[in-house]
Amino acid sequence: MTTAVLQIMGLFLGGIGAVGTFAITGMPQWRVTAFIENNIVVFETIWEGLWICIRHADIRMQCKVYDSLLALSPDLQASRGLMCAASALAFIGFAVAVLGMKCTQCTGNDGQIKGYSLLAGGIVFIVAGIIVFIPVNWVAHNIIRDFYNPVVTLAQKRELGEALYIGWMSASCLIAGGAVLRCFCHCNEKSATYWYSVPLQQTVYHSQHVQRRPASAYSKSQYV
Repeated sequence: MTTAVLQIMGLFLGGIGAVGTFAITGMPQWRVTAFIENNIVVFETIWEGLWICIRHADIRMQCKVYDSLLALSPDLQASRGLMCAASALAFIGFAVAVLGMKCTQCTGNDGQIKGYSLLAGGIVFIVAGIIVFIPVNWVAHNIIRDFYNPVVTLAQKRELGEALYIGWMSASCLIAGGAVLRCFCHCNEKSATYWYSVPLQQTVYHSQHVQRRPASAYSKSQYV
């Protein structure tokens, strides 16, 4: 029962992290307009994402795809590739972890193969979570640095968007799910070692006992 709960918990956390990774890759709310000082009342809200920029004025919304990749800042350029890699790894980790579940019959009933599948899925989840942390923290660092930089004008200052908070949560879920699956595999290896070591000692003792019995019987017949 405990092993099933650990499997479901690890897969659930990894699935939430994977869905969050897919979502923030396409969300435009990485950078949002900062309302400070004289910009408290404005008629235009700007959302900047990895792929598009959205300008919302009154009831009108204008979506614009970035004209060139080279026109983006270095953090957004790197974030595109890192988030695509993290999304692919999160999907692969989830698929591999599903193959290692006890209720899955695709890999048969071999517990060793299922254990390796869960271990591989957990490791991939952890790697994907670390990759998600890199662009999210990088973009957040640049936003905070520019916000407190007196050289940057008020119109160019941005605040942390919703995508960054979802990114932190998704990365944490991926790492936590991978750690749970890894702990399950470690506990499973310990239990397998314990259960298989005891019958081995009994077998050796039984074989030695069988080998000694003919010798004692032969000595008694000779004595008679």
